[in-house]
Amino acid sequence: MRTKHGGKEFCMFALPGLFCFLAVVIVPFIYGVYLTLTDWDGVASVKNFVGLENFGGVMRDSQFWTSLLLTFKYVVFVVVIVNVIAFAIAYLLTRGIKGQNFFRAGFFTPNLIGGIVLGYIWQFVFSRVFVSIGETTGWKLFEASWLSDPTNAFVALVVVSVWQLSGYMILIYVAGFMGLNEDVMEAASIDGATGWVKLKSIILPLMMSSITICLFLTLSRAFMVYDVNLSLTGGAPYGTTEMAAMHVYEKAFTSRQFGVGQAEALILFIIVAVISGLQVYLTKKQEVEA
Repeated sequence: MRTKHGGKEFCMFALPGLFCFLAVVIVPFIYGVYLTLTDWDGVASVKNFVGLENFGGVMRDSQFWTSLLLTFKYVVFVVVIVNVIAFAIAYLLTRGIKGQNFFRAGFFTPNLIGGIVLGYIWQFVFSRVFVSIGETTGWKLFEASWLSDPTNAFVALVVVSVWQLSGYMILIYVAGFMGLNEDVMEAASIDGATGWVKLKSIILPLMMSSITICLFLTLSRAFMVYDVNLSLTGGAPYGTTEMAAMHVYEKAFTSRQFGVGQAEALILFIIVAVISGLQVYLTKKQEVEA
């Protein structure tokens, strides 16, 4: 009798979630793989089978590989800076400083703002506020809008992404610091471990579970960035800040090459899955228990 009711309860709670997962993730993914083998333009009712021809189109699309290389560069900067800043701030916010709960909420706030809105807000800051500061002070750094120069526009993308993502990672690191075994920390202090030695040999190994989560989240979100890229730079100037996700969208929906765009999306997905999986595997191996 218990088994029968257990089966009903399992179906009642698991089946709706399973159905949503299949409908939103698995089925669209399989359909997307199918579309990579067709010449569909996103509108026509007929989808002609073309085999691997679309993947040949991906190989010939130099702009896709340029945007992918730029995305790799962007990911490296964002992942490193976000995690270093979040880890350092989380460490300070768990040392018992006055008003630390207020600061935790304040740092998390940018994560609540949608990427599109965030991009337009910072577009105003870079194009109007910074320029006004430059005109008033004469500082060359702010004389022209950062978004008008390829190098500065890329820096602007990194700055906005770091500002947005750091707050969420701070909360994860704060939870990790609060979960550290005080007995282990006290024992390390008694043994004379201080400063860098304590951080490297005690704190970092015990924080690896939090580091694994934060690296995975920042990697996946940075690789798939689209909303901030669209609203902040739109790929400008002259397509020099167009990330891979944005290029895929433009290829599929603007250029009407849906098959090629879907093939590029599949390649991007495989790259992100492999890198993220490898990162989780490697960092998981470094985790220790207190």
